[in-house]
Amino acid sequence: MATDRILIVGAGPTGSLLALGLAQQGFQVLLIDQQARPDLVERSRAYALTHSSRRLLQRLNLWEQLHQFSSPFDSLRLDDRVLGLTAWFRRGDLRSGNRRFESIGWILDHKPLMAELLDQLDSNALVELHFNADEVSCRHFQQQADWIVAADGAYSTLRKSRAMTFWTHAYQQGCMTAKVSLEGAQERCAYELFRAEGPMAVLPLGGSDYQVVWSAPLQHCRQRTQLQPQQLLQQLAAILPSGLRPTALLDRPGAFPLELSLAPRLNSSNLLLVGESGHRCHPVGGQGLNLCWRDVSDLLDLTASKRINGSLPAHLGRLYSWRRLTDLIGVLISTDLLIRLFSNRQPLMLPMRFLIIKLLAHARWIRRISLSAMTDGPGTLWSRLPEYEQRIARHGDQQRSPTPAEPRSTQFSSAKNGAE
Repeated sequence: MATDRILIVGAGPTGSLLALGLAQQGFQVLLIDQQARPDLVERSRAYALTHSSRRLLQRLNLWEQLHQFSSPFDSLRLDDRVLGLTAWFRRGDLRSGNRRFESIGWILDHKPLMAELLDQLDSNALVELHFNADEVSCRHFQQQADWIVAADGAYSTLRKSRAMTFWTHAYQQGCMTAKVSLEGAQERCAYELFRAEGPMAVLPLGGSDYQVVWSAPLQHCRQRTQLQPQQLLQQLAAILPSGLRPTALLDRPGAFPLELSLAPRLNSSNLLLVGESGHRCHPVGGQGLNLCWRDVSDLLDLTASKRINGSLPAHLGRLYSWRRLTDLIGVLISTDLLIRLFSNRQPLMLPMRFLIIKLLAHARWIRRISLSAMTDGPGTLWSRLPEYEQRIARHGDQQRSPTPAEPRSTQFSSAKNGAE
């Protein structure tokens, strides 16, 4: 039985995870990227994974492998550094379906994540990987594909080639990321600090190592990346909570601009936008990758349920776009409101901020709602967690998966040879 051929452009964490999920469902997948393989793997950054991402990794049989490389945290300290107020989120504030996993979230480094994903893709007979892809080869592959997925980031060339509507608002803030060693931090604790120039996240990487995600005016971020390590550590020490002391810089800091973006339609004919090619939010609350991976999860739900005789319906793109809309709008609006409310010293805003932090500190039901929106997505607030449904979906996917002995299709390979 012939199956649809799916081209995914962009082999980062989102594109690679989608490629693996589609191959497990029996689709022929070509995954291409303009970068070399080592460049994709050797990035110095870390991701905060929530329970929605944990469920997806379990569904794709990746959780056990990746969990050993992750650093769990079971408490989250939220500080308003202007008002001097603190609220704590703890494991007991999770919804009951998540509590048995004993963590609010996990911090996972980019390198082991990408190494595991690419190793899994290498061993799958239905996946063809192609790195250093140029525009000519990309056009050849598109002609051979039944479906094309753009996972090539916020400046997606595929999205631009279809002239798709893309709303974007540039924040006055940028973001600087750096890995540091800290003394005095509470064990298995993540920190979210609201400051006048922008929020800062301090995420545990294991032991005394932490990832700092520092939002501030972009010019300040870029200037800080040029500081000597000791100068940067001194600036960091001046704004961290009392008792936390940075002792060493572990990598070269990087800075990038921040923006709020959304493609109101995530499809154009046979092209689907997945991840930051279709949306981008402020990193406050660690929502970025988790939002991208919920794109993957919802798309895999649709490809599993709507496939008929190995092919996907022509209206799949519309179904996918509508399904993702509520989650995307909910996260983009909530992160934007957090920035507008907490990244300033406006006197009129301070009473509202005071009330919010006090409610979070003393009202458990508000913490539960807030944490559920962050860890599971806004769309799950009034529904059951999808643990049972995803177990059923995973069982069905395994039944439909090809055997390891099934030969690799040559449809894409012939196009590749012609392009080269």
